[in-house]
Amino acid sequence: MGQILSDLGGELFVLFVSIAQALPALVGYIAIILLAMTVWRFIRRQMTPKADYTSLKTVTFGDESAVVSDKAASFISIALIFVIWGAFTGSNWLPGMFHAPGPFVGDSSFVYTVEDANGYQDEATVFVSVFEKGAEVPSQEVAAGTGFAKDDFLAVQAYRSKLILWDKNDETNRSEGAKIVSVDGRAISKDNAVDVGFGRVALTDKGTLNFEPGKGWQMENIWLPAPDSVASRLVSVWAEGYQNVTLAEHLSFSLFRVIVGFFLGALVGIPLGYAMGLSDWFRGWFDPIVEFMRPVPPLALIPLVIIWAGIGEQGKIILLFLAALWIMAIGARSGVSGVKISKVHAAYSLGASKVQILRHVIIPNSLPEIFTAARVAMGVCWGTVVAAELVAAEKGVGKMIVAASKFQDTDIVLMGIILIGIIGFGIDVLMRLAEKWLVPWKGKG
Repeated sequence: MGQILSDLGGELFVLFVSIAQALPALVGYIAIILLAMTVWRFIRRQMTPKADYTSLKTVTFGDESAVVSDKAASFISIALIFVIWGAFTGSNWLPGMFHAPGPFVGDSSFVYTVEDANGYQDEATVFVSVFEKGAEVPSQEVAAGTGFAKDDFLAVQAYRSKLILWDKNDETNRSEGAKIVSVDGRAISKDNAVDVGFGRVALTDKGTLNFEPGKGWQMENIWLPAPDSVASRLVSVWAEGYQNVTLAEHLSFSLFRVIVGFFLGALVGIPLGYAMGLSDWFRGWFDPIVEFMRPVPPLALIPLVIIWAGIGEQGKIILLFLAALWIMAIGARSGVSGVKISKVHAAYSLGASKVQILRHVIIPNSLPEIFTAARVAMGVCWGTVVAAELVAAEKGVGKMIVAASKFQDTDIVLMGIILIGIIGFGIDVLMRLAEKWLVPWKGKG
């Protein structure tokens, strides 16, 4: 137990250190939000006539119904994300003045000092050429020098590091007791690397030098591709497909699974929720089952579903059915429980039967809760199908992402993530429009 607590304490410490390191960036982002809000409101005030009716309209602070999404804020937020993304990836879509400092590329040199076994010292120069990925590897002949330490040449790709066998051409070497004591006049040791301006020089355990060129602030393409790189890859994948499967097939298979699984979950979950909301017996019978299954994440059921139904379409649809079932059941149950009793009494006083009350009172007043649950369930299903495809699928967005990750095609992975977000957002927008059309009385008492 003590070891477990110690390990947890270490993990918490690492977590807090990571949070502390991220705080400056978070504070800067919040400052940008506040600055953009201030500037936009100032511009809008200047453009709005002082005598206009809107200038006299007041809104009670904290009134949630009066708070709507500001379209300008949404546009600025998305634009800022793409600007930051492009700035830290060197995107061609942004002018160079907006780019963050990139990696060092070019020629430079540094001087190291060697001390032999007798205490004599000599200096030699390492001529360094840093080239971009895909460029031809440069070569160069350097003069040998007059001392026992000879000059060297090193060609290294940007974002990479390379060892320097400095004694390979020297008159003395490490096996004879020679060692490097300084770089550019600054002492160097295994625990103390030297920054030479265009890179970092470290001393390895075996006495060789390791040179790492300066990376700047931009991300390497393998870690985070530029927006234009992702866009061009989207066009090529849409036209040519990926691993003999078109992008339309990947998307359609994922959407098909989600729609069928959600529809089956709603088909069973909504009547189940109504039964639980209207009958004590049904509530007592199914409530333990629903409340037990509700906190179980659908991803935890993947191994069991694979055992039951295999890795074909049936297994994935069963998984999505289970993901939507409990959410829809709880939403319908909550909708029935939230119907105002005064409306039921009013219907009874007018001579309505139980069937009429269910048709004209219970169902219409519970629909807002059901639509809210449907939006949540659809989001969970969309996330679940992608995860299920990561485990076992031949086609689908998740399958495309996991296949691309194996070959380090980060642009494909990022493209898939963006498509998942866009489609998920589109589904949510469609469900909001459907709710607005089918339940126009929501929020009107």
